[in-house]
Amino acid sequence: MNWNTLLNNHRLGDSREGYDSMAYRSAFQRDFDRIIFSSAFRRMQDKTQVFPVPESDFVHNRLTHSLEVAMVGRSLGNLAGDFILNKHPELKDNDITMNIFGDIIAAAALAHDLGNPPFGHNGEDAIGDFFTKNKFIKKEFNINDHQWRDFTKYEGNAAGFRLLVNHHPNEVNSGMRLTFATLASFAKYPRPSQFDKETLFDKDKKRTSAKKFSFFNSEEEIFAETAKETGLISLSSDNKVFARHPLAFLVEAADNICYRIIDLEDGYKLGYLTLKEIEELLTPLLMRSKNGETSLLKYHNIKDAGEKVGYLRAVSISVLIGETKEVFEQNYEAIMSGEFDTELTDLIKSVDLLEGSIKKANIFLYQRQPVIEIELAGYEVIYGLLEKFMQIYLNPDHMLSKKLLRIMPEQFHADETVSNYDKLMRIVDFIARMTDSYALNLYRRLSGQSLPSV
Repeated sequence: MNWNTLLNNHRLGDSREGYDSMAYRSAFQRDFDRIIFSSAFRRMQDKTQVFPVPESDFVHNRLTHSLEVAMVGRSLGNLAGDFILNKHPELKDNDITMNIFGDIIAAAALAHDLGNPPFGHNGEDAIGDFFTKNKFIKKEFNINDHQWRDFTKYEGNAAGFRLLVNHHPNEVNSGMRLTFATLASFAKYPRPSQFDKETLFDKDKKRTSAKKFSFFNSEEEIFAETAKETGLISLSSDNKVFARHPLAFLVEAADNICYRIIDLEDGYKLGYLTLKEIEELLTPLLMRSKNGETSLLKYHNIKDAGEKVGYLRAVSISVLIGETKEVFEQNYEAIMSGEFDTELTDLIKSVDLLEGSIKKANIFLYQRQPVIEIELAGYEVIYGLLEKFMQIYLNPDHMLSKKLLRIMPEQFHADETVSNYDKLMRIVDFIARMTDSYALNLYRRLSGQSLPSV
C-alpha cells in the first residue's frame, strides 16, 4: 500500500474536480464537519455508552465518547503523520502535511459508533436473536445464506458504514459523500458478514480484523470501490476481504484508550470507584510519563478530588498515546504490507495495566446493576419493536400493519422495485437508528403501557 492512494481525497458519488481545494479547510476536515452536523451524530447524545445517564448528567453518552475518541485519534494521527513524512519526504511535494493524517483519523473516529443501535451491543444482540429465532422469515422472503448472516450476526460497524454511504430514497445516493480515505479508515473489519474467524482462508493466522465485519452485502460494491480507490490489499480471490487501511489501526487504538480510561472516571463520578481505587489504577500509568515524579508532585498539589481524577485520566491517556505511536512505528512495514493485523494497544508497554487491573475494573463497572438493567430492558425493547414492525411485510394486508406503516418515516418505506432483503433491512434501519428514549417510548406506546399525549 502507498500513501498516494491511501490518502485519496476524492468523494464517493462526487466527481467534481477542485471541490475541496480551499486552503483553509482540507477535504478531511470537511468530512469531520459533515459527520458532526448530521442528524445521525446528534442522535448519539441519547444513546447509552455504558451507564444510563443520571439526572446529574455527569457520565458519557455515545456522542461525548465519540468526540473524545476523535480528539485522541487526531493526536495519534498527527504523530503518525510526522513519522510517515520523515520516512517518505516526497509526500510533502504533494502538499501532504502531518495534519492530514490527524484529520482523517479524527473524522473516522467521530463516526466509529454511528451505527450502534439503541442500548449498544444488547441492541445488536436483540436484532440478531430476533432473526435467529424466526428462521421462517429467511424462507418466506427468499433470503440467501450470505444476506441472512447480515441479520443474524447484525453488526453496528456495518450499520455505520451503511449509514455513511446511503441516503434517503429519491435523493442523491452516496450518503454523506465522504472521502474514500475516511471511509476506508472507518472500516476496522474490512470484510462482509460471510467471512469471519470460522471461515478464514488462512486459519493459522490470527487476524483482529476478522472478529467482526464492516459492511453488509448491500454495500459490498461500495466498499469494493472504496478499497480500489485507496489501494487496500485484497485478501480473498473474490475481492471481498481486504487488509485494513493503516490508519484504521489508530482509529481502533483511540477507541480502546478512551473507553478503558474514561469509563473509570464515570465509575468514580457515580460512586462505584473510590478516589483511592482510581489512584491505584492510574498512578502506575502516570509514573510511566516522561516526567513521572514531577507529574506525581503536581497531582498531590491538586485539592479537589474530581480534579485529581481528571488529571490522572489526562496523563494516562497521554502516556497511552505515546506508547501506541511507538508500536505503530515499530510495525510500520508490516502494517503497510497488510501482514500486521493486531490491535496496537495489545503491544504497548503498558498492556500489563490496560489489560490487567484496568480491564478488571472496567468489567466490575459493566456488572453494576443499573448497567445490567438497561441491557435487559434494551434487549426487550428492540426485540419487541422488530416483532411489531416486521408485520408490515409479514402481514401487509392486516389493518394493524397498515397503521404501523403510517407511523414509520417514508424514508424507510419500500415499493415493489425493492428486494425482499432490502425491505427487511429498512425495517432494521428504522429501529437501529432510534435513540434510546425514542425506542423505549415507542415500545411503551405500541404495547399499550402508555398513551401518547394529545
